[in-house]
Amino acid sequence: MGNQLRTVLLLGILTGLFLAIGHLVAGKIGMIVAFLVALGMNFFAYFFSDKMALAMYGAREIDYEEAPWLHQMIEELSAKAGIPKPKVYLAPIHIPNAFATGRDPEHGVVAVTSGILQVLNKDELRGVLAHEIGHIKNRDILISSIAATIGGAISMLANMAYFSSMANSDEENGGNIILQIIGSVILFIVAPLAATLIQMAISRSREYIADETGAKISGCPLCLANALRKLEEMANNPNLQTMASQEINPGTAHMMIVNPLRADTIMKLFSTHPPTEERIRRLEEMARNMRY
Repeated sequence: MGNQLRTVLLLGILTGLFLAIGHLVAGKIGMIVAFLVALGMNFFAYFFSDKMALAMYGAREIDYEEAPWLHQMIEELSAKAGIPKPKVYLAPIHIPNAFATGRDPEHGVVAVTSGILQVLNKDELRGVLAHEIGHIKNRDILISSIAATIGGAISMLANMAYFSSMANSDEENGGNIILQIIGSVILFIVAPLAATLIQMAISRSREYIADETGAKISGCPLCLANALRKLEEMANNPNLQTMASQEINPGTAHMMIVNPLRADTIMKLFSTHPPTEERIRRLEEMARNMRY
């Protein structure tokens, strides 16, 4: 419940930031225009991002006859989650990982890489699949789309303020316009940065919630914890890091259960995934509580 509340709070802050900047920069009309443009851009992503992500990795749907055990596992977990069975896809890449996509539970897709099928045992894989089904059950694609729409609108408003001040500078002289330009430049940089940081924080909260949901669905928090530990160790392998940079598109890294692209210290501020050690700690605590 804590992370659910945090998501609501962060979305509220993001919305408040949009309203404040919109009122300051462009009034009601400007706010509406920016929001509608951002909504239109993300409307396409919401309905077609699943197809784009799967095509990007050359993923193909796995027939039941090809891997009946995998279909049975996903069918069992989705039944426990109370959602329709997602489609099952295989991405032919060596990096061990998995992701979920689809705009709602009725259009859910769970994709696994060929690498993850080779390195995880069935209990660990079951924990990973439960996590991905948790994302679908919790409608995280919808939540991330809402955050992206508001964040995009904020960036547009900041751009409007910046270019408006530049245009006015050609027509006016004096200290007031200089201060206006300085303020617009600061807004141009700070507003999108703040919106991005909030979006990343929402994404991290959703990962914790998917971990918790998945652990409850599978009934085995340690299965997911062990899988995360193994995937994190492999993600830190220098040879696999080189391979990940070649196989993984940075624009889709946020979809993976563990971010396969390692970030520098400063860039960790923009990480879409919480620290894996903390995720494991929470899952181990869940496992202890489930025993009593």
